[in-house]
Amino acid sequence: MTSPRNDAASERDIKIARLARLLDDRDRDALHLTSSASLAWLLGGARTAVPLGGPPVLSATVARDGALVVTTLANEVDRLANEEVPDAAWRVIPWHGNLAAAPAGALTEGEVAAELRHARAALLPAEVDRYLALGADTARALRRVLERARPSWTERELAAEMAREAYLIGAEPAVLLAAGSARGHVPHPLPTHAPLGGRAMAVVTMVRHGLHASATRWVEFDADGARADADAALREVEADAFRATRPGRAVADVLADIAAAYPRHGFADRAWEAHHQGGATGYAGRDPKASPALSDCVRSPQAFAWNPWVPGAKVEDTVLVSEGKLEVLTADPEWPATVVAGRPRPLPLARHAAPSD
Repeated sequence: MTSPRNDAASERDIKIARLARLLDDRDRDALHLTSSASLAWLLGGARTAVPLGGPPVLSATVARDGALVVTTLANEVDRLANEEVPDAAWRVIPWHGNLAAAPAGALTEGEVAAELRHARAALLPAEVDRYLALGADTARALRRVLERARPSWTERELAAEMAREAYLIGAEPAVLLAAGSARGHVPHPLPTHAPLGGRAMAVVTMVRHGLHASATRWVEFDADGARADADAALREVEADAFRATRPGRAVADVLADIAAAYPRHGFADRAWEAHHQGGATGYAGRDPKASPALSDCVRSPQAFAWNPWVPGAKVEDTVLVSEGKLEVLTADPEWPATVVAGRPRPLPLARHAAPSD
C-alpha cells in the first residue's frame, strides 16, 4: 500500500519560508539546491534521479522573496513536469548542460550544509504521515521475504526478493544487504552467491516520497541459539540509544552514550568503533552519520536510524523522535518480539522446519 503525497505546494511554502530565513541570516538573495536530499525535501518527495542513487536530473534556486525556479535537462522536463513536480516554474537547459551552476551571487549547498540539514530535520505532519505508512510497509515487506526464505537461497536471491518487495510497495531500494551464516561478521555485507545457511541477516533501506526507512531483520533455520546472548545484549545497547535520543541533545552526546552502552552490556570498551552507529535519517539514508565531531542537535519531530552492531549481531529500525516520545516507524506487530525497556523489539524469525531447497 502506498501513501499519496499530500498538498505538496502548501508544504513547499513552509519549506521555502525556512530557506528564506536562512537567506536572511546570511544576507544573501538566493540559494541553489543540487542534492537529492534537499531537492526531494523541497519538492514534496519528488524522485530526483534516473539511476538509483544517481545524481539529480534537476536543480532548484530559491530566492529570498520566496520565488522558486527549477532547472532541468531538455530530455527530462516533460516527465518531471507531468509526474514529479507538476506545479513548478521550469528553466530548461540542454541535456549536456550543467545543473550545478549556481546563479551569480547565490549560495551553494556546500556553504550552508549544516543549516540545510537543520531545515530538513524537523518533519511536517504530512511528512510524518508518509513516514508512518512507509515504515509499516517496509517492515511487512521484510517479513514477507523472510517468511518464504530458505536456507539454500543465496544472499543474492534474498536481496532480489527484497528489491521486488520494495517496488511492490511503490518504493525503491537504496540499500540491500544480505549475510548468510558465513558472513554475519561483515559490517556491510553486499550480497554474494553464498548460501544463507543456518542464520541470515536482511538489511534494507526503502525510499518513497524521498523518505528513507531502514530496518534489519534476522531469520534462523537452525535452532542452536548460539547468538541469543549477543542479540539480547545488543538490544539493550539499542534501548540505551533510544533513551539517549531526546530533542535538544547534541547528536555527538547521544553517540557518546551509545559508545558507553557497549561495555555496560558486556561488549568490549571500544566495540562501537568497529562500525558506524547510524544517526539521523529522513531524505538521506543517514543525514548525516553520527560522529563525535558532529555539531547537530536532535530536533522534534525527527527521524533516526541507529544500528548497533557487533560481529554476528545487529539491530536496526527507523524511529521518530519527538518531545517525550519515541515511535518505531518500521514496527511490525506480526513479527516475533520481546519487550526491552517497555518496547517490543524484534527477535530472529524462527524457521527451524523450513525446507532446505
